[in-house]
Amino acid sequence: MSIPRNHPRCGVCANKLVKNGKTTAGRTRWRCKHCGASTSQTRADVTRRAEFASFMAWLTSTRDRGDFATSTRTFARRTQWCWNVAPTLSRTGEIHDQIMLDGTYFNRWCVLIAHTGTHVIDWQWCDQEKTASWTALIERIPAPVVAVVDGNGPLITTIRRLWPSTRIQRCYFHIRQGGNKHLTRRPNLPANKELLAIYTMLTQVKTHDQAAAWMGEFAAWEARWQTFLKHRTRAHAGTPRPSHVRPGQTWWYTHLRTRRAWRLLAGLARDEQLFVWLDLVEEGITVARTTNPLEGGPNRAIKEFLRLHRGLPADHARRGVDWLLYLQTEAARDPWDFVTSAAWTRKPTRKVTRPDAGRPETTSLYGTSFSVEDGNGIQKGWGGRSR
Repeated sequence: MSIPRNHPRCGVCANKLVKNGKTTAGRTRWRCKHCGASTSQTRADVTRRAEFASFMAWLTSTRDRGDFATSTRTFARRTQWCWNVAPTLSRTGEIHDQIMLDGTYFNRWCVLIAHTGTHVIDWQWCDQEKTASWTALIERIPAPVVAVVDGNGPLITTIRRLWPSTRIQRCYFHIRQGGNKHLTRRPNLPANKELLAIYTMLTQVKTHDQAAAWMGEFAAWEARWQTFLKHRTRAHAGTPRPSHVRPGQTWWYTHLRTRRAWRLLAGLARDEQLFVWLDLVEEGITVARTTNPLEGGPNRAIKEFLRLHRGLPADHARRGVDWLLYLQTEAARDPWDFVTSAAWTRKPTRKVTRPDAGRPETTSLYGTSFSVEDGNGIQKGWGGRSR
C-alpha cells in the first residue's frame, strides 16, 4: 500500500499548508498562510494499521479487549472492520515425507487440518468429517510418502482414492483409545485382559524384532481364544436382546466387544498400517507413530482460543481460527499484507426480518402504519386509574 506524502493542501484555496503547533489531542495543526484557514490531517493508513495491530495482538493473546483501548466497546467499534480481512495460502506444491490429518469440532463446525508435524499445510471448513470434505482438502495437496491418521473411515477411503501411492500409518494413541473403548480400562474376562495387554505392548515396540514378537503374541492370542470369539447367543423367550440386534435376528455373538477389539487389530495388521514408521527408518525417513503434534498443536490452540474468546459469533470464531492456523504455516506473511482499503470502507449488512403476524394484511402493515391487531388503536376508559 502506497503511503501518501505529508504535504497537505488547503481545502479552501488549495495552497500549501504549514505546521502550526498541535491540538489538545497531540495531533499536528496545519494553517494556510494565504487564507488563514486551520485544520488537522489524519492518515487513514497509519490509523488502520495501528487498529489492525491491536486486533491481531488481542486475537493471539490471552488479554482482555479492554487492555487495548479505553473500553471493550471502544475496541470492538474501532476494530470491527478487521473481521473483513482474511488470510490466503500460497501453495508451493512441496511433497512431504509425512502429513498428519485430523478434524476438530466447535459450534457445529468442523475444521480439517493437514499438518507436517512442525507446521500447518492447509485446512478445510465443513460440517463434519465426510468424503466430500476430505476430498476438498486432500485434492489440493500433493501426495506424501506417509499419511498419519486417526482411523476415520471417509478419510482413509479418500486417501486410497486420491493418494494411491501413499502409505497409511495409524495413530497408536487412537488405537489404544479404541481398545479402551471396547475392552474398558479394567476388563473382567481373561481374554479381554490378555488382549488389553497386547494393546499396551504395541506402544512399546521400537525395533523390527519387537514388532515380530508382538505379531506372534497377537497370533497366539487369536489361536488361544478362537472358540471363545465364536460363542453365540440364541434368541429365546425371555432372553434380553442387545440394542444392536435386529428384530428378526435369531442369534448374535456373545462377546461382541471382544470381537470388535480383536477385529480392530486384525484389520490394521492385515492392511499393514501398524509398523509403516519402522519400515521407513531403513530408508532414512522419519515418520511419527501418533498425531500428537497435530493434537497438541493446532487442535489444542483452537480449543484454547475459543475458550479465551468465548461468545464470538460463528463467523468471527471461524475468522479467528483462520488466522490462528495461518500463523502456524511454514512461511506466514505479515498479516498487514492482506489488508486493503476495501476492508475498512465496506459497510456491514444487516438482515432485517419482520415477524409473521399470521395474517397477510397485518404483516404488510407491520412497521408502516397503525393496526388494531398491533394494539395501536384509540384507547378509551380510565386506563388503569384506581379512582
